[in-house]
Amino acid sequence: MSAPVVYNQLAGQRVQRIEALSDGVFAIAMTLLVLDLKVPVANALQSEKELLKELLALGPKIGTYFVGFMTMGIFWVGQSAQLTYIEKTDRRLTWLSVFFLAFVSLLPFTTAYLSEHLQAKVAIGLYWVNIFMLGLILYIHWHCAYVSGLVSAKGEQGAAVSRAMLRRIVHAQLLYAGGALIGIIFPVVSVSFIFLVQLNYATAYTTFIKKLFRKGHNNNITTTPH
Repeated sequence: MSAPVVYNQLAGQRVQRIEALSDGVFAIAMTLLVLDLKVPVANALQSEKELLKELLALGPKIGTYFVGFMTMGIFWVGQSAQLTYIEKTDRRLTWLSVFFLAFVSLLPFTTAYLSEHLQAKVAIGLYWVNIFMLGLILYIHWHCAYVSGLVSAKGEQGAAVSRAMLRRIVHAQLLYAGGALIGIIFPVVSVSFIFLVQLNYATAYTTFIKKLFRKGHNNNITTTPH
């Protein structure tokens, strides 16, 4: 007599379905960000000076637009990196992905709220909570996949990959938390700090600088006469 089939063993097996849904949600959410940027009414502007003044007034919204867009880009890359190593999923991981996407779709709202209230601690806190939940779910998602043996990397390589995945999430969340704490006293500085953190994770410029420093240090060692 064959063992009974449990629904949880059947549901949510294909990683490709999660990838397709994620790409769609990220694409829509990224597009929604730009809707917060309103073009000034042409007939209300009488001169180039007034037009420039209106454009400069959009500065905070444009800035938060880039902050929100980079946030989504970073988490899209993070999820993509995980799915690259996950061979198959299960019902638990699938629902974690769905909740992750729920907070992705919330980002256009928290970003718009931040752009309207840059000086408000509540706006900074709300945006940070959104980022924190994204990082937390991504952390749990990878941990569950790894301990369940659903990743392609095995043995020492798998352990190294897992450490790299989790370490990157923890480091980023600590930096974001630092930005949120700065917002208690200096809200605008907090947004600028978060932007610099995102710029680092998007371009890896600190890693590049470290490599240049090490290269220069090594060159000095090899050229210094003994």
